[in-house]
Amino acid sequence: MDPSPRRSAAPQAMPEKAARATPRRGAGKARVRTAYSRAEIEEIFHRFSVQRPEPKGELDHVNPFTLVVAVALSAQATDVGVNKATRALFKVADTPEKMLALGEERVRDYIKTIGLYRNKAKNVIALSEMLVREFGGEVPRTREELVRLPGVGRKTANVVLSMAFGQPTLAVDTHILRLANRLKLAPGKTPDEVEERLIRVIPDHFLFHAHHWLILHGRYVCKARRPECERCVIADLCKADEKTNAVPAPLVEWPPNGPLPVGDGPVE
Repeated sequence: MDPSPRRSAAPQAMPEKAARATPRRGAGKARVRTAYSRAEIEEIFHRFSVQRPEPKGELDHVNPFTLVVAVALSAQATDVGVNKATRALFKVADTPEKMLALGEERVRDYIKTIGLYRNKAKNVIALSEMLVREFGGEVPRTREELVRLPGVGRKTANVVLSMAFGQPTLAVDTHILRLANRLKLAPGKTPDEVEERLIRVIPDHFLFHAHHWLILHGRYVCKARRPECERCVIADLCKADEKTNAVPAPLVEWPPNGPLPVGDGPVE
């Protein structure tokens, strides 16, 4: 059987609310240094879209405020570790007002299993105070306003804009920074540099979900220490120097660290 994945699905349409988002940096798709042709990039993200049609972030939250808190807490921590800490916290404090009523000391008690928990507890209280004082308790919908919140940087703001408000942003974390350079997709030295280059490289109709596709691919397949190329759906297209396999895996999602799906080859 032909090992190359078959194409049938049309490029994924951007959600209506995402289409109304403010103009992106890099609009106009100026040429960026990349090892891939436009056709190859289109195929890469087409396969990601077939493998994970509706990718989801792995940080638990119940509203935009708890998302801001969860992402801020995730710095230098795992999503699994953050979720364990916030599960109980968000049951008693899912709004800025409730978080302030809880107080810094009790917030520390809830998140003490997370690295840098003392400083993070201060930031959670401080950002809650600012949300109440300046935004009526609501999470703002612009990057410029979000990055004013204590403990919120550009990456956190981009995650919130995408997951809470449907804006097509691209938050560059360690996984995406690694992939952009390892795969030679959009090489860059800093997260901001990689963000700008990826936005110019990724086709518009795939941009909304690109953040999660790349993070999940980096977290579970193209790992930092040893890429699991046998699990890679773009193994035949990948231009990484350390690639160990050139046969693409089936276009289905499987449990992390579980066995590969059994079948006749790539599927749609």
